[in-house]
Amino acid sequence: MIHAPAACLILLFYFLNLVSALKFDIAAHYHGSKDYERCIRNHASSDTLVVVTAIVDGTKGDGQIVNMHIKDTEGNEYGKAKDLVGEKRLAFTTNADASFDVCFENILKERKSDVVPSRHIELDIDIGADAKDWSAIQAAEQLKPVETELRRIEEMVQEIVNEMDYLRAREQKLRDTNESTNERVKWFAFGTMGMLVGLGAWQVIYLRAYFRSKHLI
Repeated sequence: MIHAPAACLILLFYFLNLVSALKFDIAAHYHGSKDYERCIRNHASSDTLVVVTAIVDGTKGDGQIVNMHIKDTEGNEYGKAKDLVGEKRLAFTTNADASFDVCFENILKERKSDVVPSRHIELDIDIGADAKDWSAIQAAEQLKPVETELRRIEEMVQEIVNEMDYLRAREQKLRDTNESTNERVKWFAFGTMGMLVGLGAWQVIYLRAYFRSKHLI
């Protein structure tokens, strides 16, 4: 019998599988620049398989050159592809637990009309269990379709559990840091208050002694 949380996870996985790829247009510019890049950011844990599939319309020689560049926030480079037309697939394994960017640029080499040309891009990013070729795994291990699907769901559930453990550890670390900071701020406030009280008492004593020496009191 499937428990309610597991059933919810399975339904979520099926829902995510029905989500279509990201589609957008990118206008062409004469000079390639980061200002004109279109980047899609995602996150993956370390040593995770990622498959990026990009489908770019148009034809070569139409005056536009679409380039793709994949990198993460830690400075790791995962692949480049130049002058994309049609379908291009890049697979890589992450080197760090960080976000990665899939960036596109459209360089205009020749303008044939007053209208700014553009290319249509369809992008699909598969991470972890979704990135595996389950057809090949099914054929290699002679699995039934149901067994293959259950194995895929099992790996996806394990990825969710690992992500939850990571978030829990991160939340614990942030909470410890917050408590430590609050403790330091509290003692700093007490110290500052003590210094102000001491300074005020010293000023009173000093002024009283000064006025007495001048026979003002």
